[in-house]
Amino acid sequence: MADNTTVLGNMAEQPERLNYVFENREIFVRPFIDLMKEQNIRKVIFFGSGTSYNVSIIASYYFKQIAGIAAEAQYPTVFMNYEEADWTGTLKKEEILFVGISQSGTSKSTCELMAYGKKNGYRTLALTGNLQSEITGHVDRTAHLLVGPELTPPETKGYTVSVLSVYLWALEAARLCGRLGEDEYSRRIDECASFIGRFDTVMTEAENWYERNKTSIVNSDRIYILGYGIDYASALEAQLKIGEMLRVPSIGYEIVEYTHGPTMALNKKQTIFIIGSDEKEYEEMLGFRKAFKVYSDRVHVVTCKDLDEADSRDCVFSVKGDKYLAVMMYTVPFQFVAAKGAKDIGINTAINPFEIPLAHYEE
Repeated sequence: MADNTTVLGNMAEQPERLNYVFENREIFVRPFIDLMKEQNIRKVIFFGSGTSYNVSIIASYYFKQIAGIAAEAQYPTVFMNYEEADWTGTLKKEEILFVGISQSGTSKSTCELMAYGKKNGYRTLALTGNLQSEITGHVDRTAHLLVGPELTPPETKGYTVSVLSVYLWALEAARLCGRLGEDEYSRRIDECASFIGRFDTVMTEAENWYERNKTSIVNSDRIYILGYGIDYASALEAQLKIGEMLRVPSIGYEIVEYTHGPTMALNKKQTIFIIGSDEKEYEEMLGFRKAFKVYSDRVHVVTCKDLDEADSRDCVFSVKGDKYLAVMMYTVPFQFVAAKGAKDIGINTAINPFEIPLAHYEE
């Protein structure tokens, strides 16, 4: 039985939980697709904070790339104060769907944004693990995030479950609008089942990689996580997890942006993680990797692509998947860096040292 009271326990449950979510996908896919059908939704805006914002970036990528539906990710407060759902004025409000992602359902900014959206005539839906939470009172529909209990502040299985959930949404949306035919839809569903069926291997390989490299990682002065394409969001999630648990200064960058100035701070006591996604920048990333190694030995690539001149610092997964699926596993090595790293240096991740409640309503 999974130990939901520790981060490492929740991490260990991910293979089993992802399979459960896949097998029970009708529970959370149906409310979403029903709303898409009823309202002729032409644009989806995903909202969330922290991990939920990082999932929102991935969701918007899925919907644009797979389903061909206009989509974007927004921070709730930034959107409410400075943005519009449709600056062109060409869409009807009922054609725009606001999706609030909140595992606990208590994120103040996301709850307030969903109330704002509903009041102003937009369609609203919450993806949450708690069907009696605050956010459910501010939306037209609720979809159940099948994450199960996660009784620790840093979310790990909540992230992977959320990514799988929005991926399955995107496949169904693409099928609904004719972007994916039945054969292609079935192929992708089968690929997804095969991929998550090997997630136990992902966990083992990620943990082994951490154990090989933990000494230099936990003794870093600063950690940079670089991503590109869909995995810019993976870099942001890695930055968040390391900040929450290992508490070493960490910064997530889009990889090309990192080369425009921040490289001047690089030294041998700093660690660079590069997420080697199957995107257009992959070959360029290999050149950056070579250049970074001139200034620091602590350069690690996380990928499932065949990596030339890979060494023990690299995490090259034997489990393969396209960029849409691989994003689910690329955060796992950083979960180990954060959670196991914290344990190795004596940090209790169950205790939040910042005690003033700012971000959430009380559950």
